[in-house]
Amino acid sequence: MNLDSKIYVAGHRGLVGSAIVENLQSKGYTNIITQTHKALNLSNQSETKAFFEKEKPEYVILAAAKVGGIIANNVYRADFIYENLMIQNNVIHQSYVNGVKKLLFLGSTCIYPKNSPQPMKEDYLLTDTLEYTNEPYAIAKIAGIKMCESYNLQYNTNFISVMPTNLYGPNDNFDLEKSHVLPALIRKMHLAKLLSEKRDEELFQDLNVKSLSEAKDYLLSFGVSETSVQIWGTGTPKREFLWSKDMSDACVFIMENRNFKDTFLKDNKEIRNTHINIGTGEDISIKELAEIIKHIVGFNGELNFDATKPDGTMRKLTDVSKLNELGWKHKVSLNEGIKQMYEWYKSR
Repeated sequence: MNLDSKIYVAGHRGLVGSAIVENLQSKGYTNIITQTHKALNLSNQSETKAFFEKEKPEYVILAAAKVGGIIANNVYRADFIYENLMIQNNVIHQSYVNGVKKLLFLGSTCIYPKNSPQPMKEDYLLTDTLEYTNEPYAIAKIAGIKMCESYNLQYNTNFISVMPTNLYGPNDNFDLEKSHVLPALIRKMHLAKLLSEKRDEELFQDLNVKSLSEAKDYLLSFGVSETSVQIWGTGTPKREFLWSKDMSDACVFIMENRNFKDTFLKDNKEIRNTHINIGTGEDISIKELAEIIKHIVGFNGELNFDATKPDGTMRKLTDVSKLNELGWKHKVSLNEGIKQMYEWYKSR
C-alpha cells in the first residue's frame, strides 16, 4: 500500500476498526474512508453496492461485525448469524466486483471446536463441534474465511482472513449485559469501588441514574455491591487476551507485507485453512484475570464466582507460530494493557 492509497475500513468506530484507523494514521496513511452504520448499512446489498461503485477503494479492511459476550451470543442467535453473514457477503463480493487489490477479513478464534487441542492451530478448523453459545457467530465467521479462500481460488483475488484472539482496549464495549469478560470486569470493579468509597456523583454519571437506591438496585442485578463482585462461572477457564493496538499493528503489517499466497504451503494439493491466528500465545485463568483487575482498579471487596453459570470453553489458546513466521509478534503485556485500558475508561 502507498500512503495515499484509498483504504476503506469497515467498522471504524468499534474496538477493532478504531485501533486499525489509528494505526494507519500513525503510519502516515492519508486516504482512509470510513462510514457510520447510519450512513451505510453493510447488511443491505444495494447500499453496499452503491458505496463501492462510488468510492472504488483500493484496499478494504473488514472489521464491521455484530459482536457480544456469552449472553448476547446465546440470546440473539438469529441476529448474530444473519447480520454477520450479510455484512461479509456484501463487502467481500463487492470488493471482488470492484477490483479491490487486497482485503483483510477479521474473524475470531471462536471458529475453533469447543474441545480443540491446545494451542489451537489454523489446521484445527472444522475438525469437531463448536461451542454452543456462540455457534451462530462462529459459523458466520467460518463462512467468511471460506468465502475469501474461494474467491481467491476462483477469481485470483487477494483476500486474507485473520482470526484475533480475545481483544481489549480503547473503544471497547463496557455494557454490563453485552460486553466481553475483561471490560465487564473492569467496569464492575470500578463501580463497586465507587460504591464502597461513597463516590455517588461519579457513580450516577457512569450509570446515568439520579439516586443511590436506583444505582444499587441496578448493580445488584449484575452481582455488584460495595463489598463484592459476582463473576460468572468457576473462574477456572483460561483465556488469551491481546491489546487492541497490538492487533491493529499485526493487521496493518499483513496488509503492507503479506499476500494470500504467503498463507499456505505451495506443495499442498488442497488449499485450505489459509487464515492467520493473531494473538500472544499466552493465556490466563479468569480467576487470575479478575485478581489482576481487582488490584489495578483498587477494589478491596470480595470476588464471588457463580458456579451455576456457564464457564464456556475451558481453554482457548491460539498457536501463533504462523504469524510469527510471517514476521510479527505482540509487544504489550496483559498487565500493562489493563492499566492503559482502565485509565482510558476513567478518562472517557
